This record gives sequence, C-alpha cells and structure tokens, in this order.
Amino acid sequence: MDHAAEVKGIGIGMAGDGEQVPAVILEAREELIPIFITADQAQSMHFAQRGEPFERPLTHDLLVEMVAEFGGAIDRVRIDEMNSGTFFAKVDAEQYHGGERRTMVFDARPSDGIALALRVECEILISDEVIDEAGQPDDAIDLIESDEEER
Repeated sequence: MDHAAEVKGIGIGMAGDGEQVPAVILEAREELIPIFITADQAQSMHFAQRGEPFERPLTHDLLVEMVAEFGGAIDRVRIDEMNSGTFFAKVDAEQYHGGERRTMVFDARPSDGIALALRVECEILISDEVIDEAGQPDDAIDLIESDEEER
C-alpha cells in the first residue's frame, strides 16, 4: 500500500562516516523518512518550497516547463523501493495528444521526483515497504521550524 507523504524539511543529516550531508525529511504514516541528497538538490527543493524563482531556470524548472509545453503533466511521484540503503522512485505522468490520454512512468531518483512534485504540487507517495525499512519515529529526528530557520 502507498501512503501520501509530506515534505517536512530540508536540512543536514549525518552520514554513516560522520560527514554532514543535506537531507530531505518526508513524513508518511506518522513516521519520518530521511533521504540524503546533494547540495544542488537541496537548493532546488528549497527554492521550490518557497516559490522563489532562481535567476536562471534550474534543471527541475526546465523539465516542468518542457513537459507542459509537450502537452504533458506530472501526476504523482512514488518512492516505492529500497535496495542496500538506496531509495528508488517513479514519476507518473500523462500526455494528451489528439484528444487521447497517454500515461507514462519514468524511473527517477527520489530527490528529483520530490523537487518536481514541489514545483507542480503533485502527490508524493511512499510504499509500506520503504516506510518499514527507513521510517523513524518523530523523536528520532530534530526538526527546526522554518520560522526559527529564518532567524
């Protein structure tokens, strides 16, 4: 079964070797799911969350614009698998051509899928299997509210 997820924040996490790395924190099924990302992906998500345009289109902005120009839409992002600690995702999209609807599924990194979902405000889903493997209770992760972040 899939569960709707919400982006709770983008911050810094500790990798296995003690190095600080950016992470996006999702919440689904009342559990937090941290996913390590790159600094570029964190920046892209940050701008999308705030609705702030970057001085030049970022890759995710370009992709959204191209999909729309070709008569398509991104319907949802599914984070549906984990293998050796790596998350896997799918982007479900559709295109209308000549009055016909065509559905498509694209493999994606979860970070790219999340960055797209934030831009088009589509649903992010996470499977039970992923939550069972990576989910953590609320008190396992310290989240700073965005108004505290601004100070």
